[in-house]
Amino acid sequence: MPTPPHPDTALAAALLDRWTALLGRVAAPGSAASAPFGDELLRRWSEPQRKYHTLRHLAAVLDVADELADEAEDPDAVRLAAWFHDAVYAPERSENEERSARLAERVLTEAGVPATVTAETARLVRLTATHEAAAGDRNGAVLCDADLAVLGGTPAAYAAYAAAVREEYAFVPDDAFREGRAAVLEQLLALPRLYRTPAAQSVYAVAARSNLLWELSALRP
Repeated sequence: MPTPPHPDTALAAALLDRWTALLGRVAAPGSAASAPFGDELLRRWSEPQRKYHTLRHLAAVLDVADELADEAEDPDAVRLAAWFHDAVYAPERSENEERSARLAERVLTEAGVPATVTAETARLVRLTATHEAAAGDRNGAVLCDADLAVLGGTPAAYAAYAAAVREEYAFVPDDAFREGRAAVLEQLLALPRLYRTPAAQSVYAVAARSNLLWELSALRP
């Protein structure tokens, strides 16, 4: 019996198909082939230091962005931003979003994506540093909601997410991690509205608050 493919291998192939279709829609006709750019992104999203910010996270964000596409002004710019929003990821560094945005500017320019779409993609990537989409920023609202949808998962899924985040920060001592993570959770809980789109608010908000409170209590027994 042949050995079945590794789940992430199949996922990478499916993601590459999505990337190729996306770039085919937004890039100028006759632009550079999309595969090398997609391969570079998949390699980045598969780096060994990633435990949560993996291909599975990328796929999940793309899936929610698709579900919320009607809420966006430019759904394909949101999808491009999803591809790049954690493309540069080093847990010990604080400028990942800026470096990811610059990568988007380089890659999308080389790929023949119009300058306006490239600029919007980079803006959206930078927005994920705070997840504070301004009123009326429909693209920003969709991307931020897609990125934060994990907070509104089932208790088991959320526990797996929290454990993976801790793994990514394994180099941080327990006391320091608990303090820093608790501050992040409290900031999220203090927001008047965690999700900006009505659809995401209705689907994820109640579960997200419950999950955040659960993790906060676990960090501060």
